[in-house]
Amino acid sequence: MKPSPTASPIQPQIPHRQPLVVGVVTFGLGVALAGAWFYSHRPGSEKSGGLSTTTQKLLGQLATPVSIRYYSLLPAGSVDESLQAFSARVTQLLNDLQTAGGGKIQISSFDQPAETNITAATVDGIQAFNLDKGDACFLGIAISGGKNKECLTRLQPEWESALPYDLVRAILRVAALPAPAKVTPEVAKPSSETIATINRLIPDVTTVSVDQANQIFNAEYLKQCGVVGAQMEAMVNDAAQQVAQAQTSGSPADLEAARKKLAQAQVTQGERLKDLAVQLQIQQAVFQRMKSGVPNDAK
Repeated sequence: MKPSPTASPIQPQIPHRQPLVVGVVTFGLGVALAGAWFYSHRPGSEKSGGLSTTTQKLLGQLATPVSIRYYSLLPAGSVDESLQAFSARVTQLLNDLQTAGGGKIQISSFDQPAETNITAATVDGIQAFNLDKGDACFLGIAISGGKNKECLTRLQPEWESALPYDLVRAILRVAALPAPAKVTPEVAKPSSETIATINRLIPDVTTVSVDQANQIFNAEYLKQCGVVGAQMEAMVNDAAQQVAQAQTSGSPADLEAARKKLAQAQVTQGERLKDLAVQLQIQQAVFQRMKSGVPNDAK
């Protein structure tokens, strides 16, 4: 397994009632145009595959890190070659998105139908299919950023043109931070730890501009995200292993406890990353007040 509830699937669903012909044509054209806008071969977009320049800029300005878990659990002989090829194209699209994210998009891919991967896919809300033909298949994407989570429960080739649009929208939504208060107590009266961190990173605030300070704070933030991500990945992997062991033992109580532990580990990971994002905002706001001459009364 490669390293790091659920909203309704973002991809459009086929309505049960028969729509007007004009509506179908208009909708299909809209999807195609949206996909082309987000994922097109344009001059200047070679660094991130086929992503448009506009999409690259959006992804390059994410407020918080985003974790994407891609489940392509397709046992040998369970699906045809066209679906396997579609899965490979999704992998390429995700790679392009990760490149455009400039280090803020982390992708974990699961492509082996092991019990731990199947359990993780189920916990993330990925929809199983092909059950009537043999082993369960999973092809979906879970996206999280802090407390925000979204899920594309089942990817289908029929909607491939809309997938870049769906993914980018989901990434932007989970990465969005709530509007900060005008002046929070943490900024007006920063903790001694916040002041110590600023002084450690920027010993002389008079020689560093706000933009330069933001770059320094962001670099430290990404470094801490990497540390937390590695720690939490180990916890999630351990919890997933306990789920697999509980399934083998056949104890319903142990299985339920293991699943709760896995879900809690995933929530804890998001909480810790969110805390780091909040600390980043506080550091930036406190530094701006220091530069503008507004006194910060340390606690």
